[in-house]
Amino acid sequence: MADRIEVQRTLPAAPSEIFAVLTDPVGHVAVDAAGMLMDATGERVTAVGDEFVVHMDREALGDRPLGRYDVTVTITAFEPDREIAWTVTGVARPPIGHVYGYRLEPVDGGTLVTSSYDWSDIHPEWRERDIFPVIPAQALRATLGILERVVRRGYR
Repeated sequence: MADRIEVQRTLPAAPSEIFAVLTDPVGHVAVDAAGMLMDATGERVTAVGDEFVVHMDREALGDRPLGRYDVTVTITAFEPDREIAWTVTGVARPPIGHVYGYRLEPVDGGTLVTSSYDWSDIHPEWRERDIFPVIPAQALRATLGILERVVRRGYR
């Protein structure tokens, strides 16, 4: 099995409009298709190393009774209007090491958005548990649909 999922969708919007959602902590909550992200606190990210906190509830997945908990999102790639990626740290020890991200490419009619989920460099303890991917490709695809709707409605 591959250690990475990528899905794509062309959104009828400029890269800057999409990037505005993806750099806002609350924007992540707004487009979450898995249903785990409840809220977020922190400032809009502007560079690699920036962080914000996401308030989670794993209940939506129905796989682990973790209750409500917080994770810290740390930006690992940042190129304005082109790419953003992040890793997540929080209650899991050792930190897992999986990376989520988006690449944006201007195309006729809008922006080709590639959403990725990469667990190729996860900590060996997590690899042994054989639980990845936690988020399936369908959820990444659904998130792209929600992202289109959020951008089209005029995200603030």
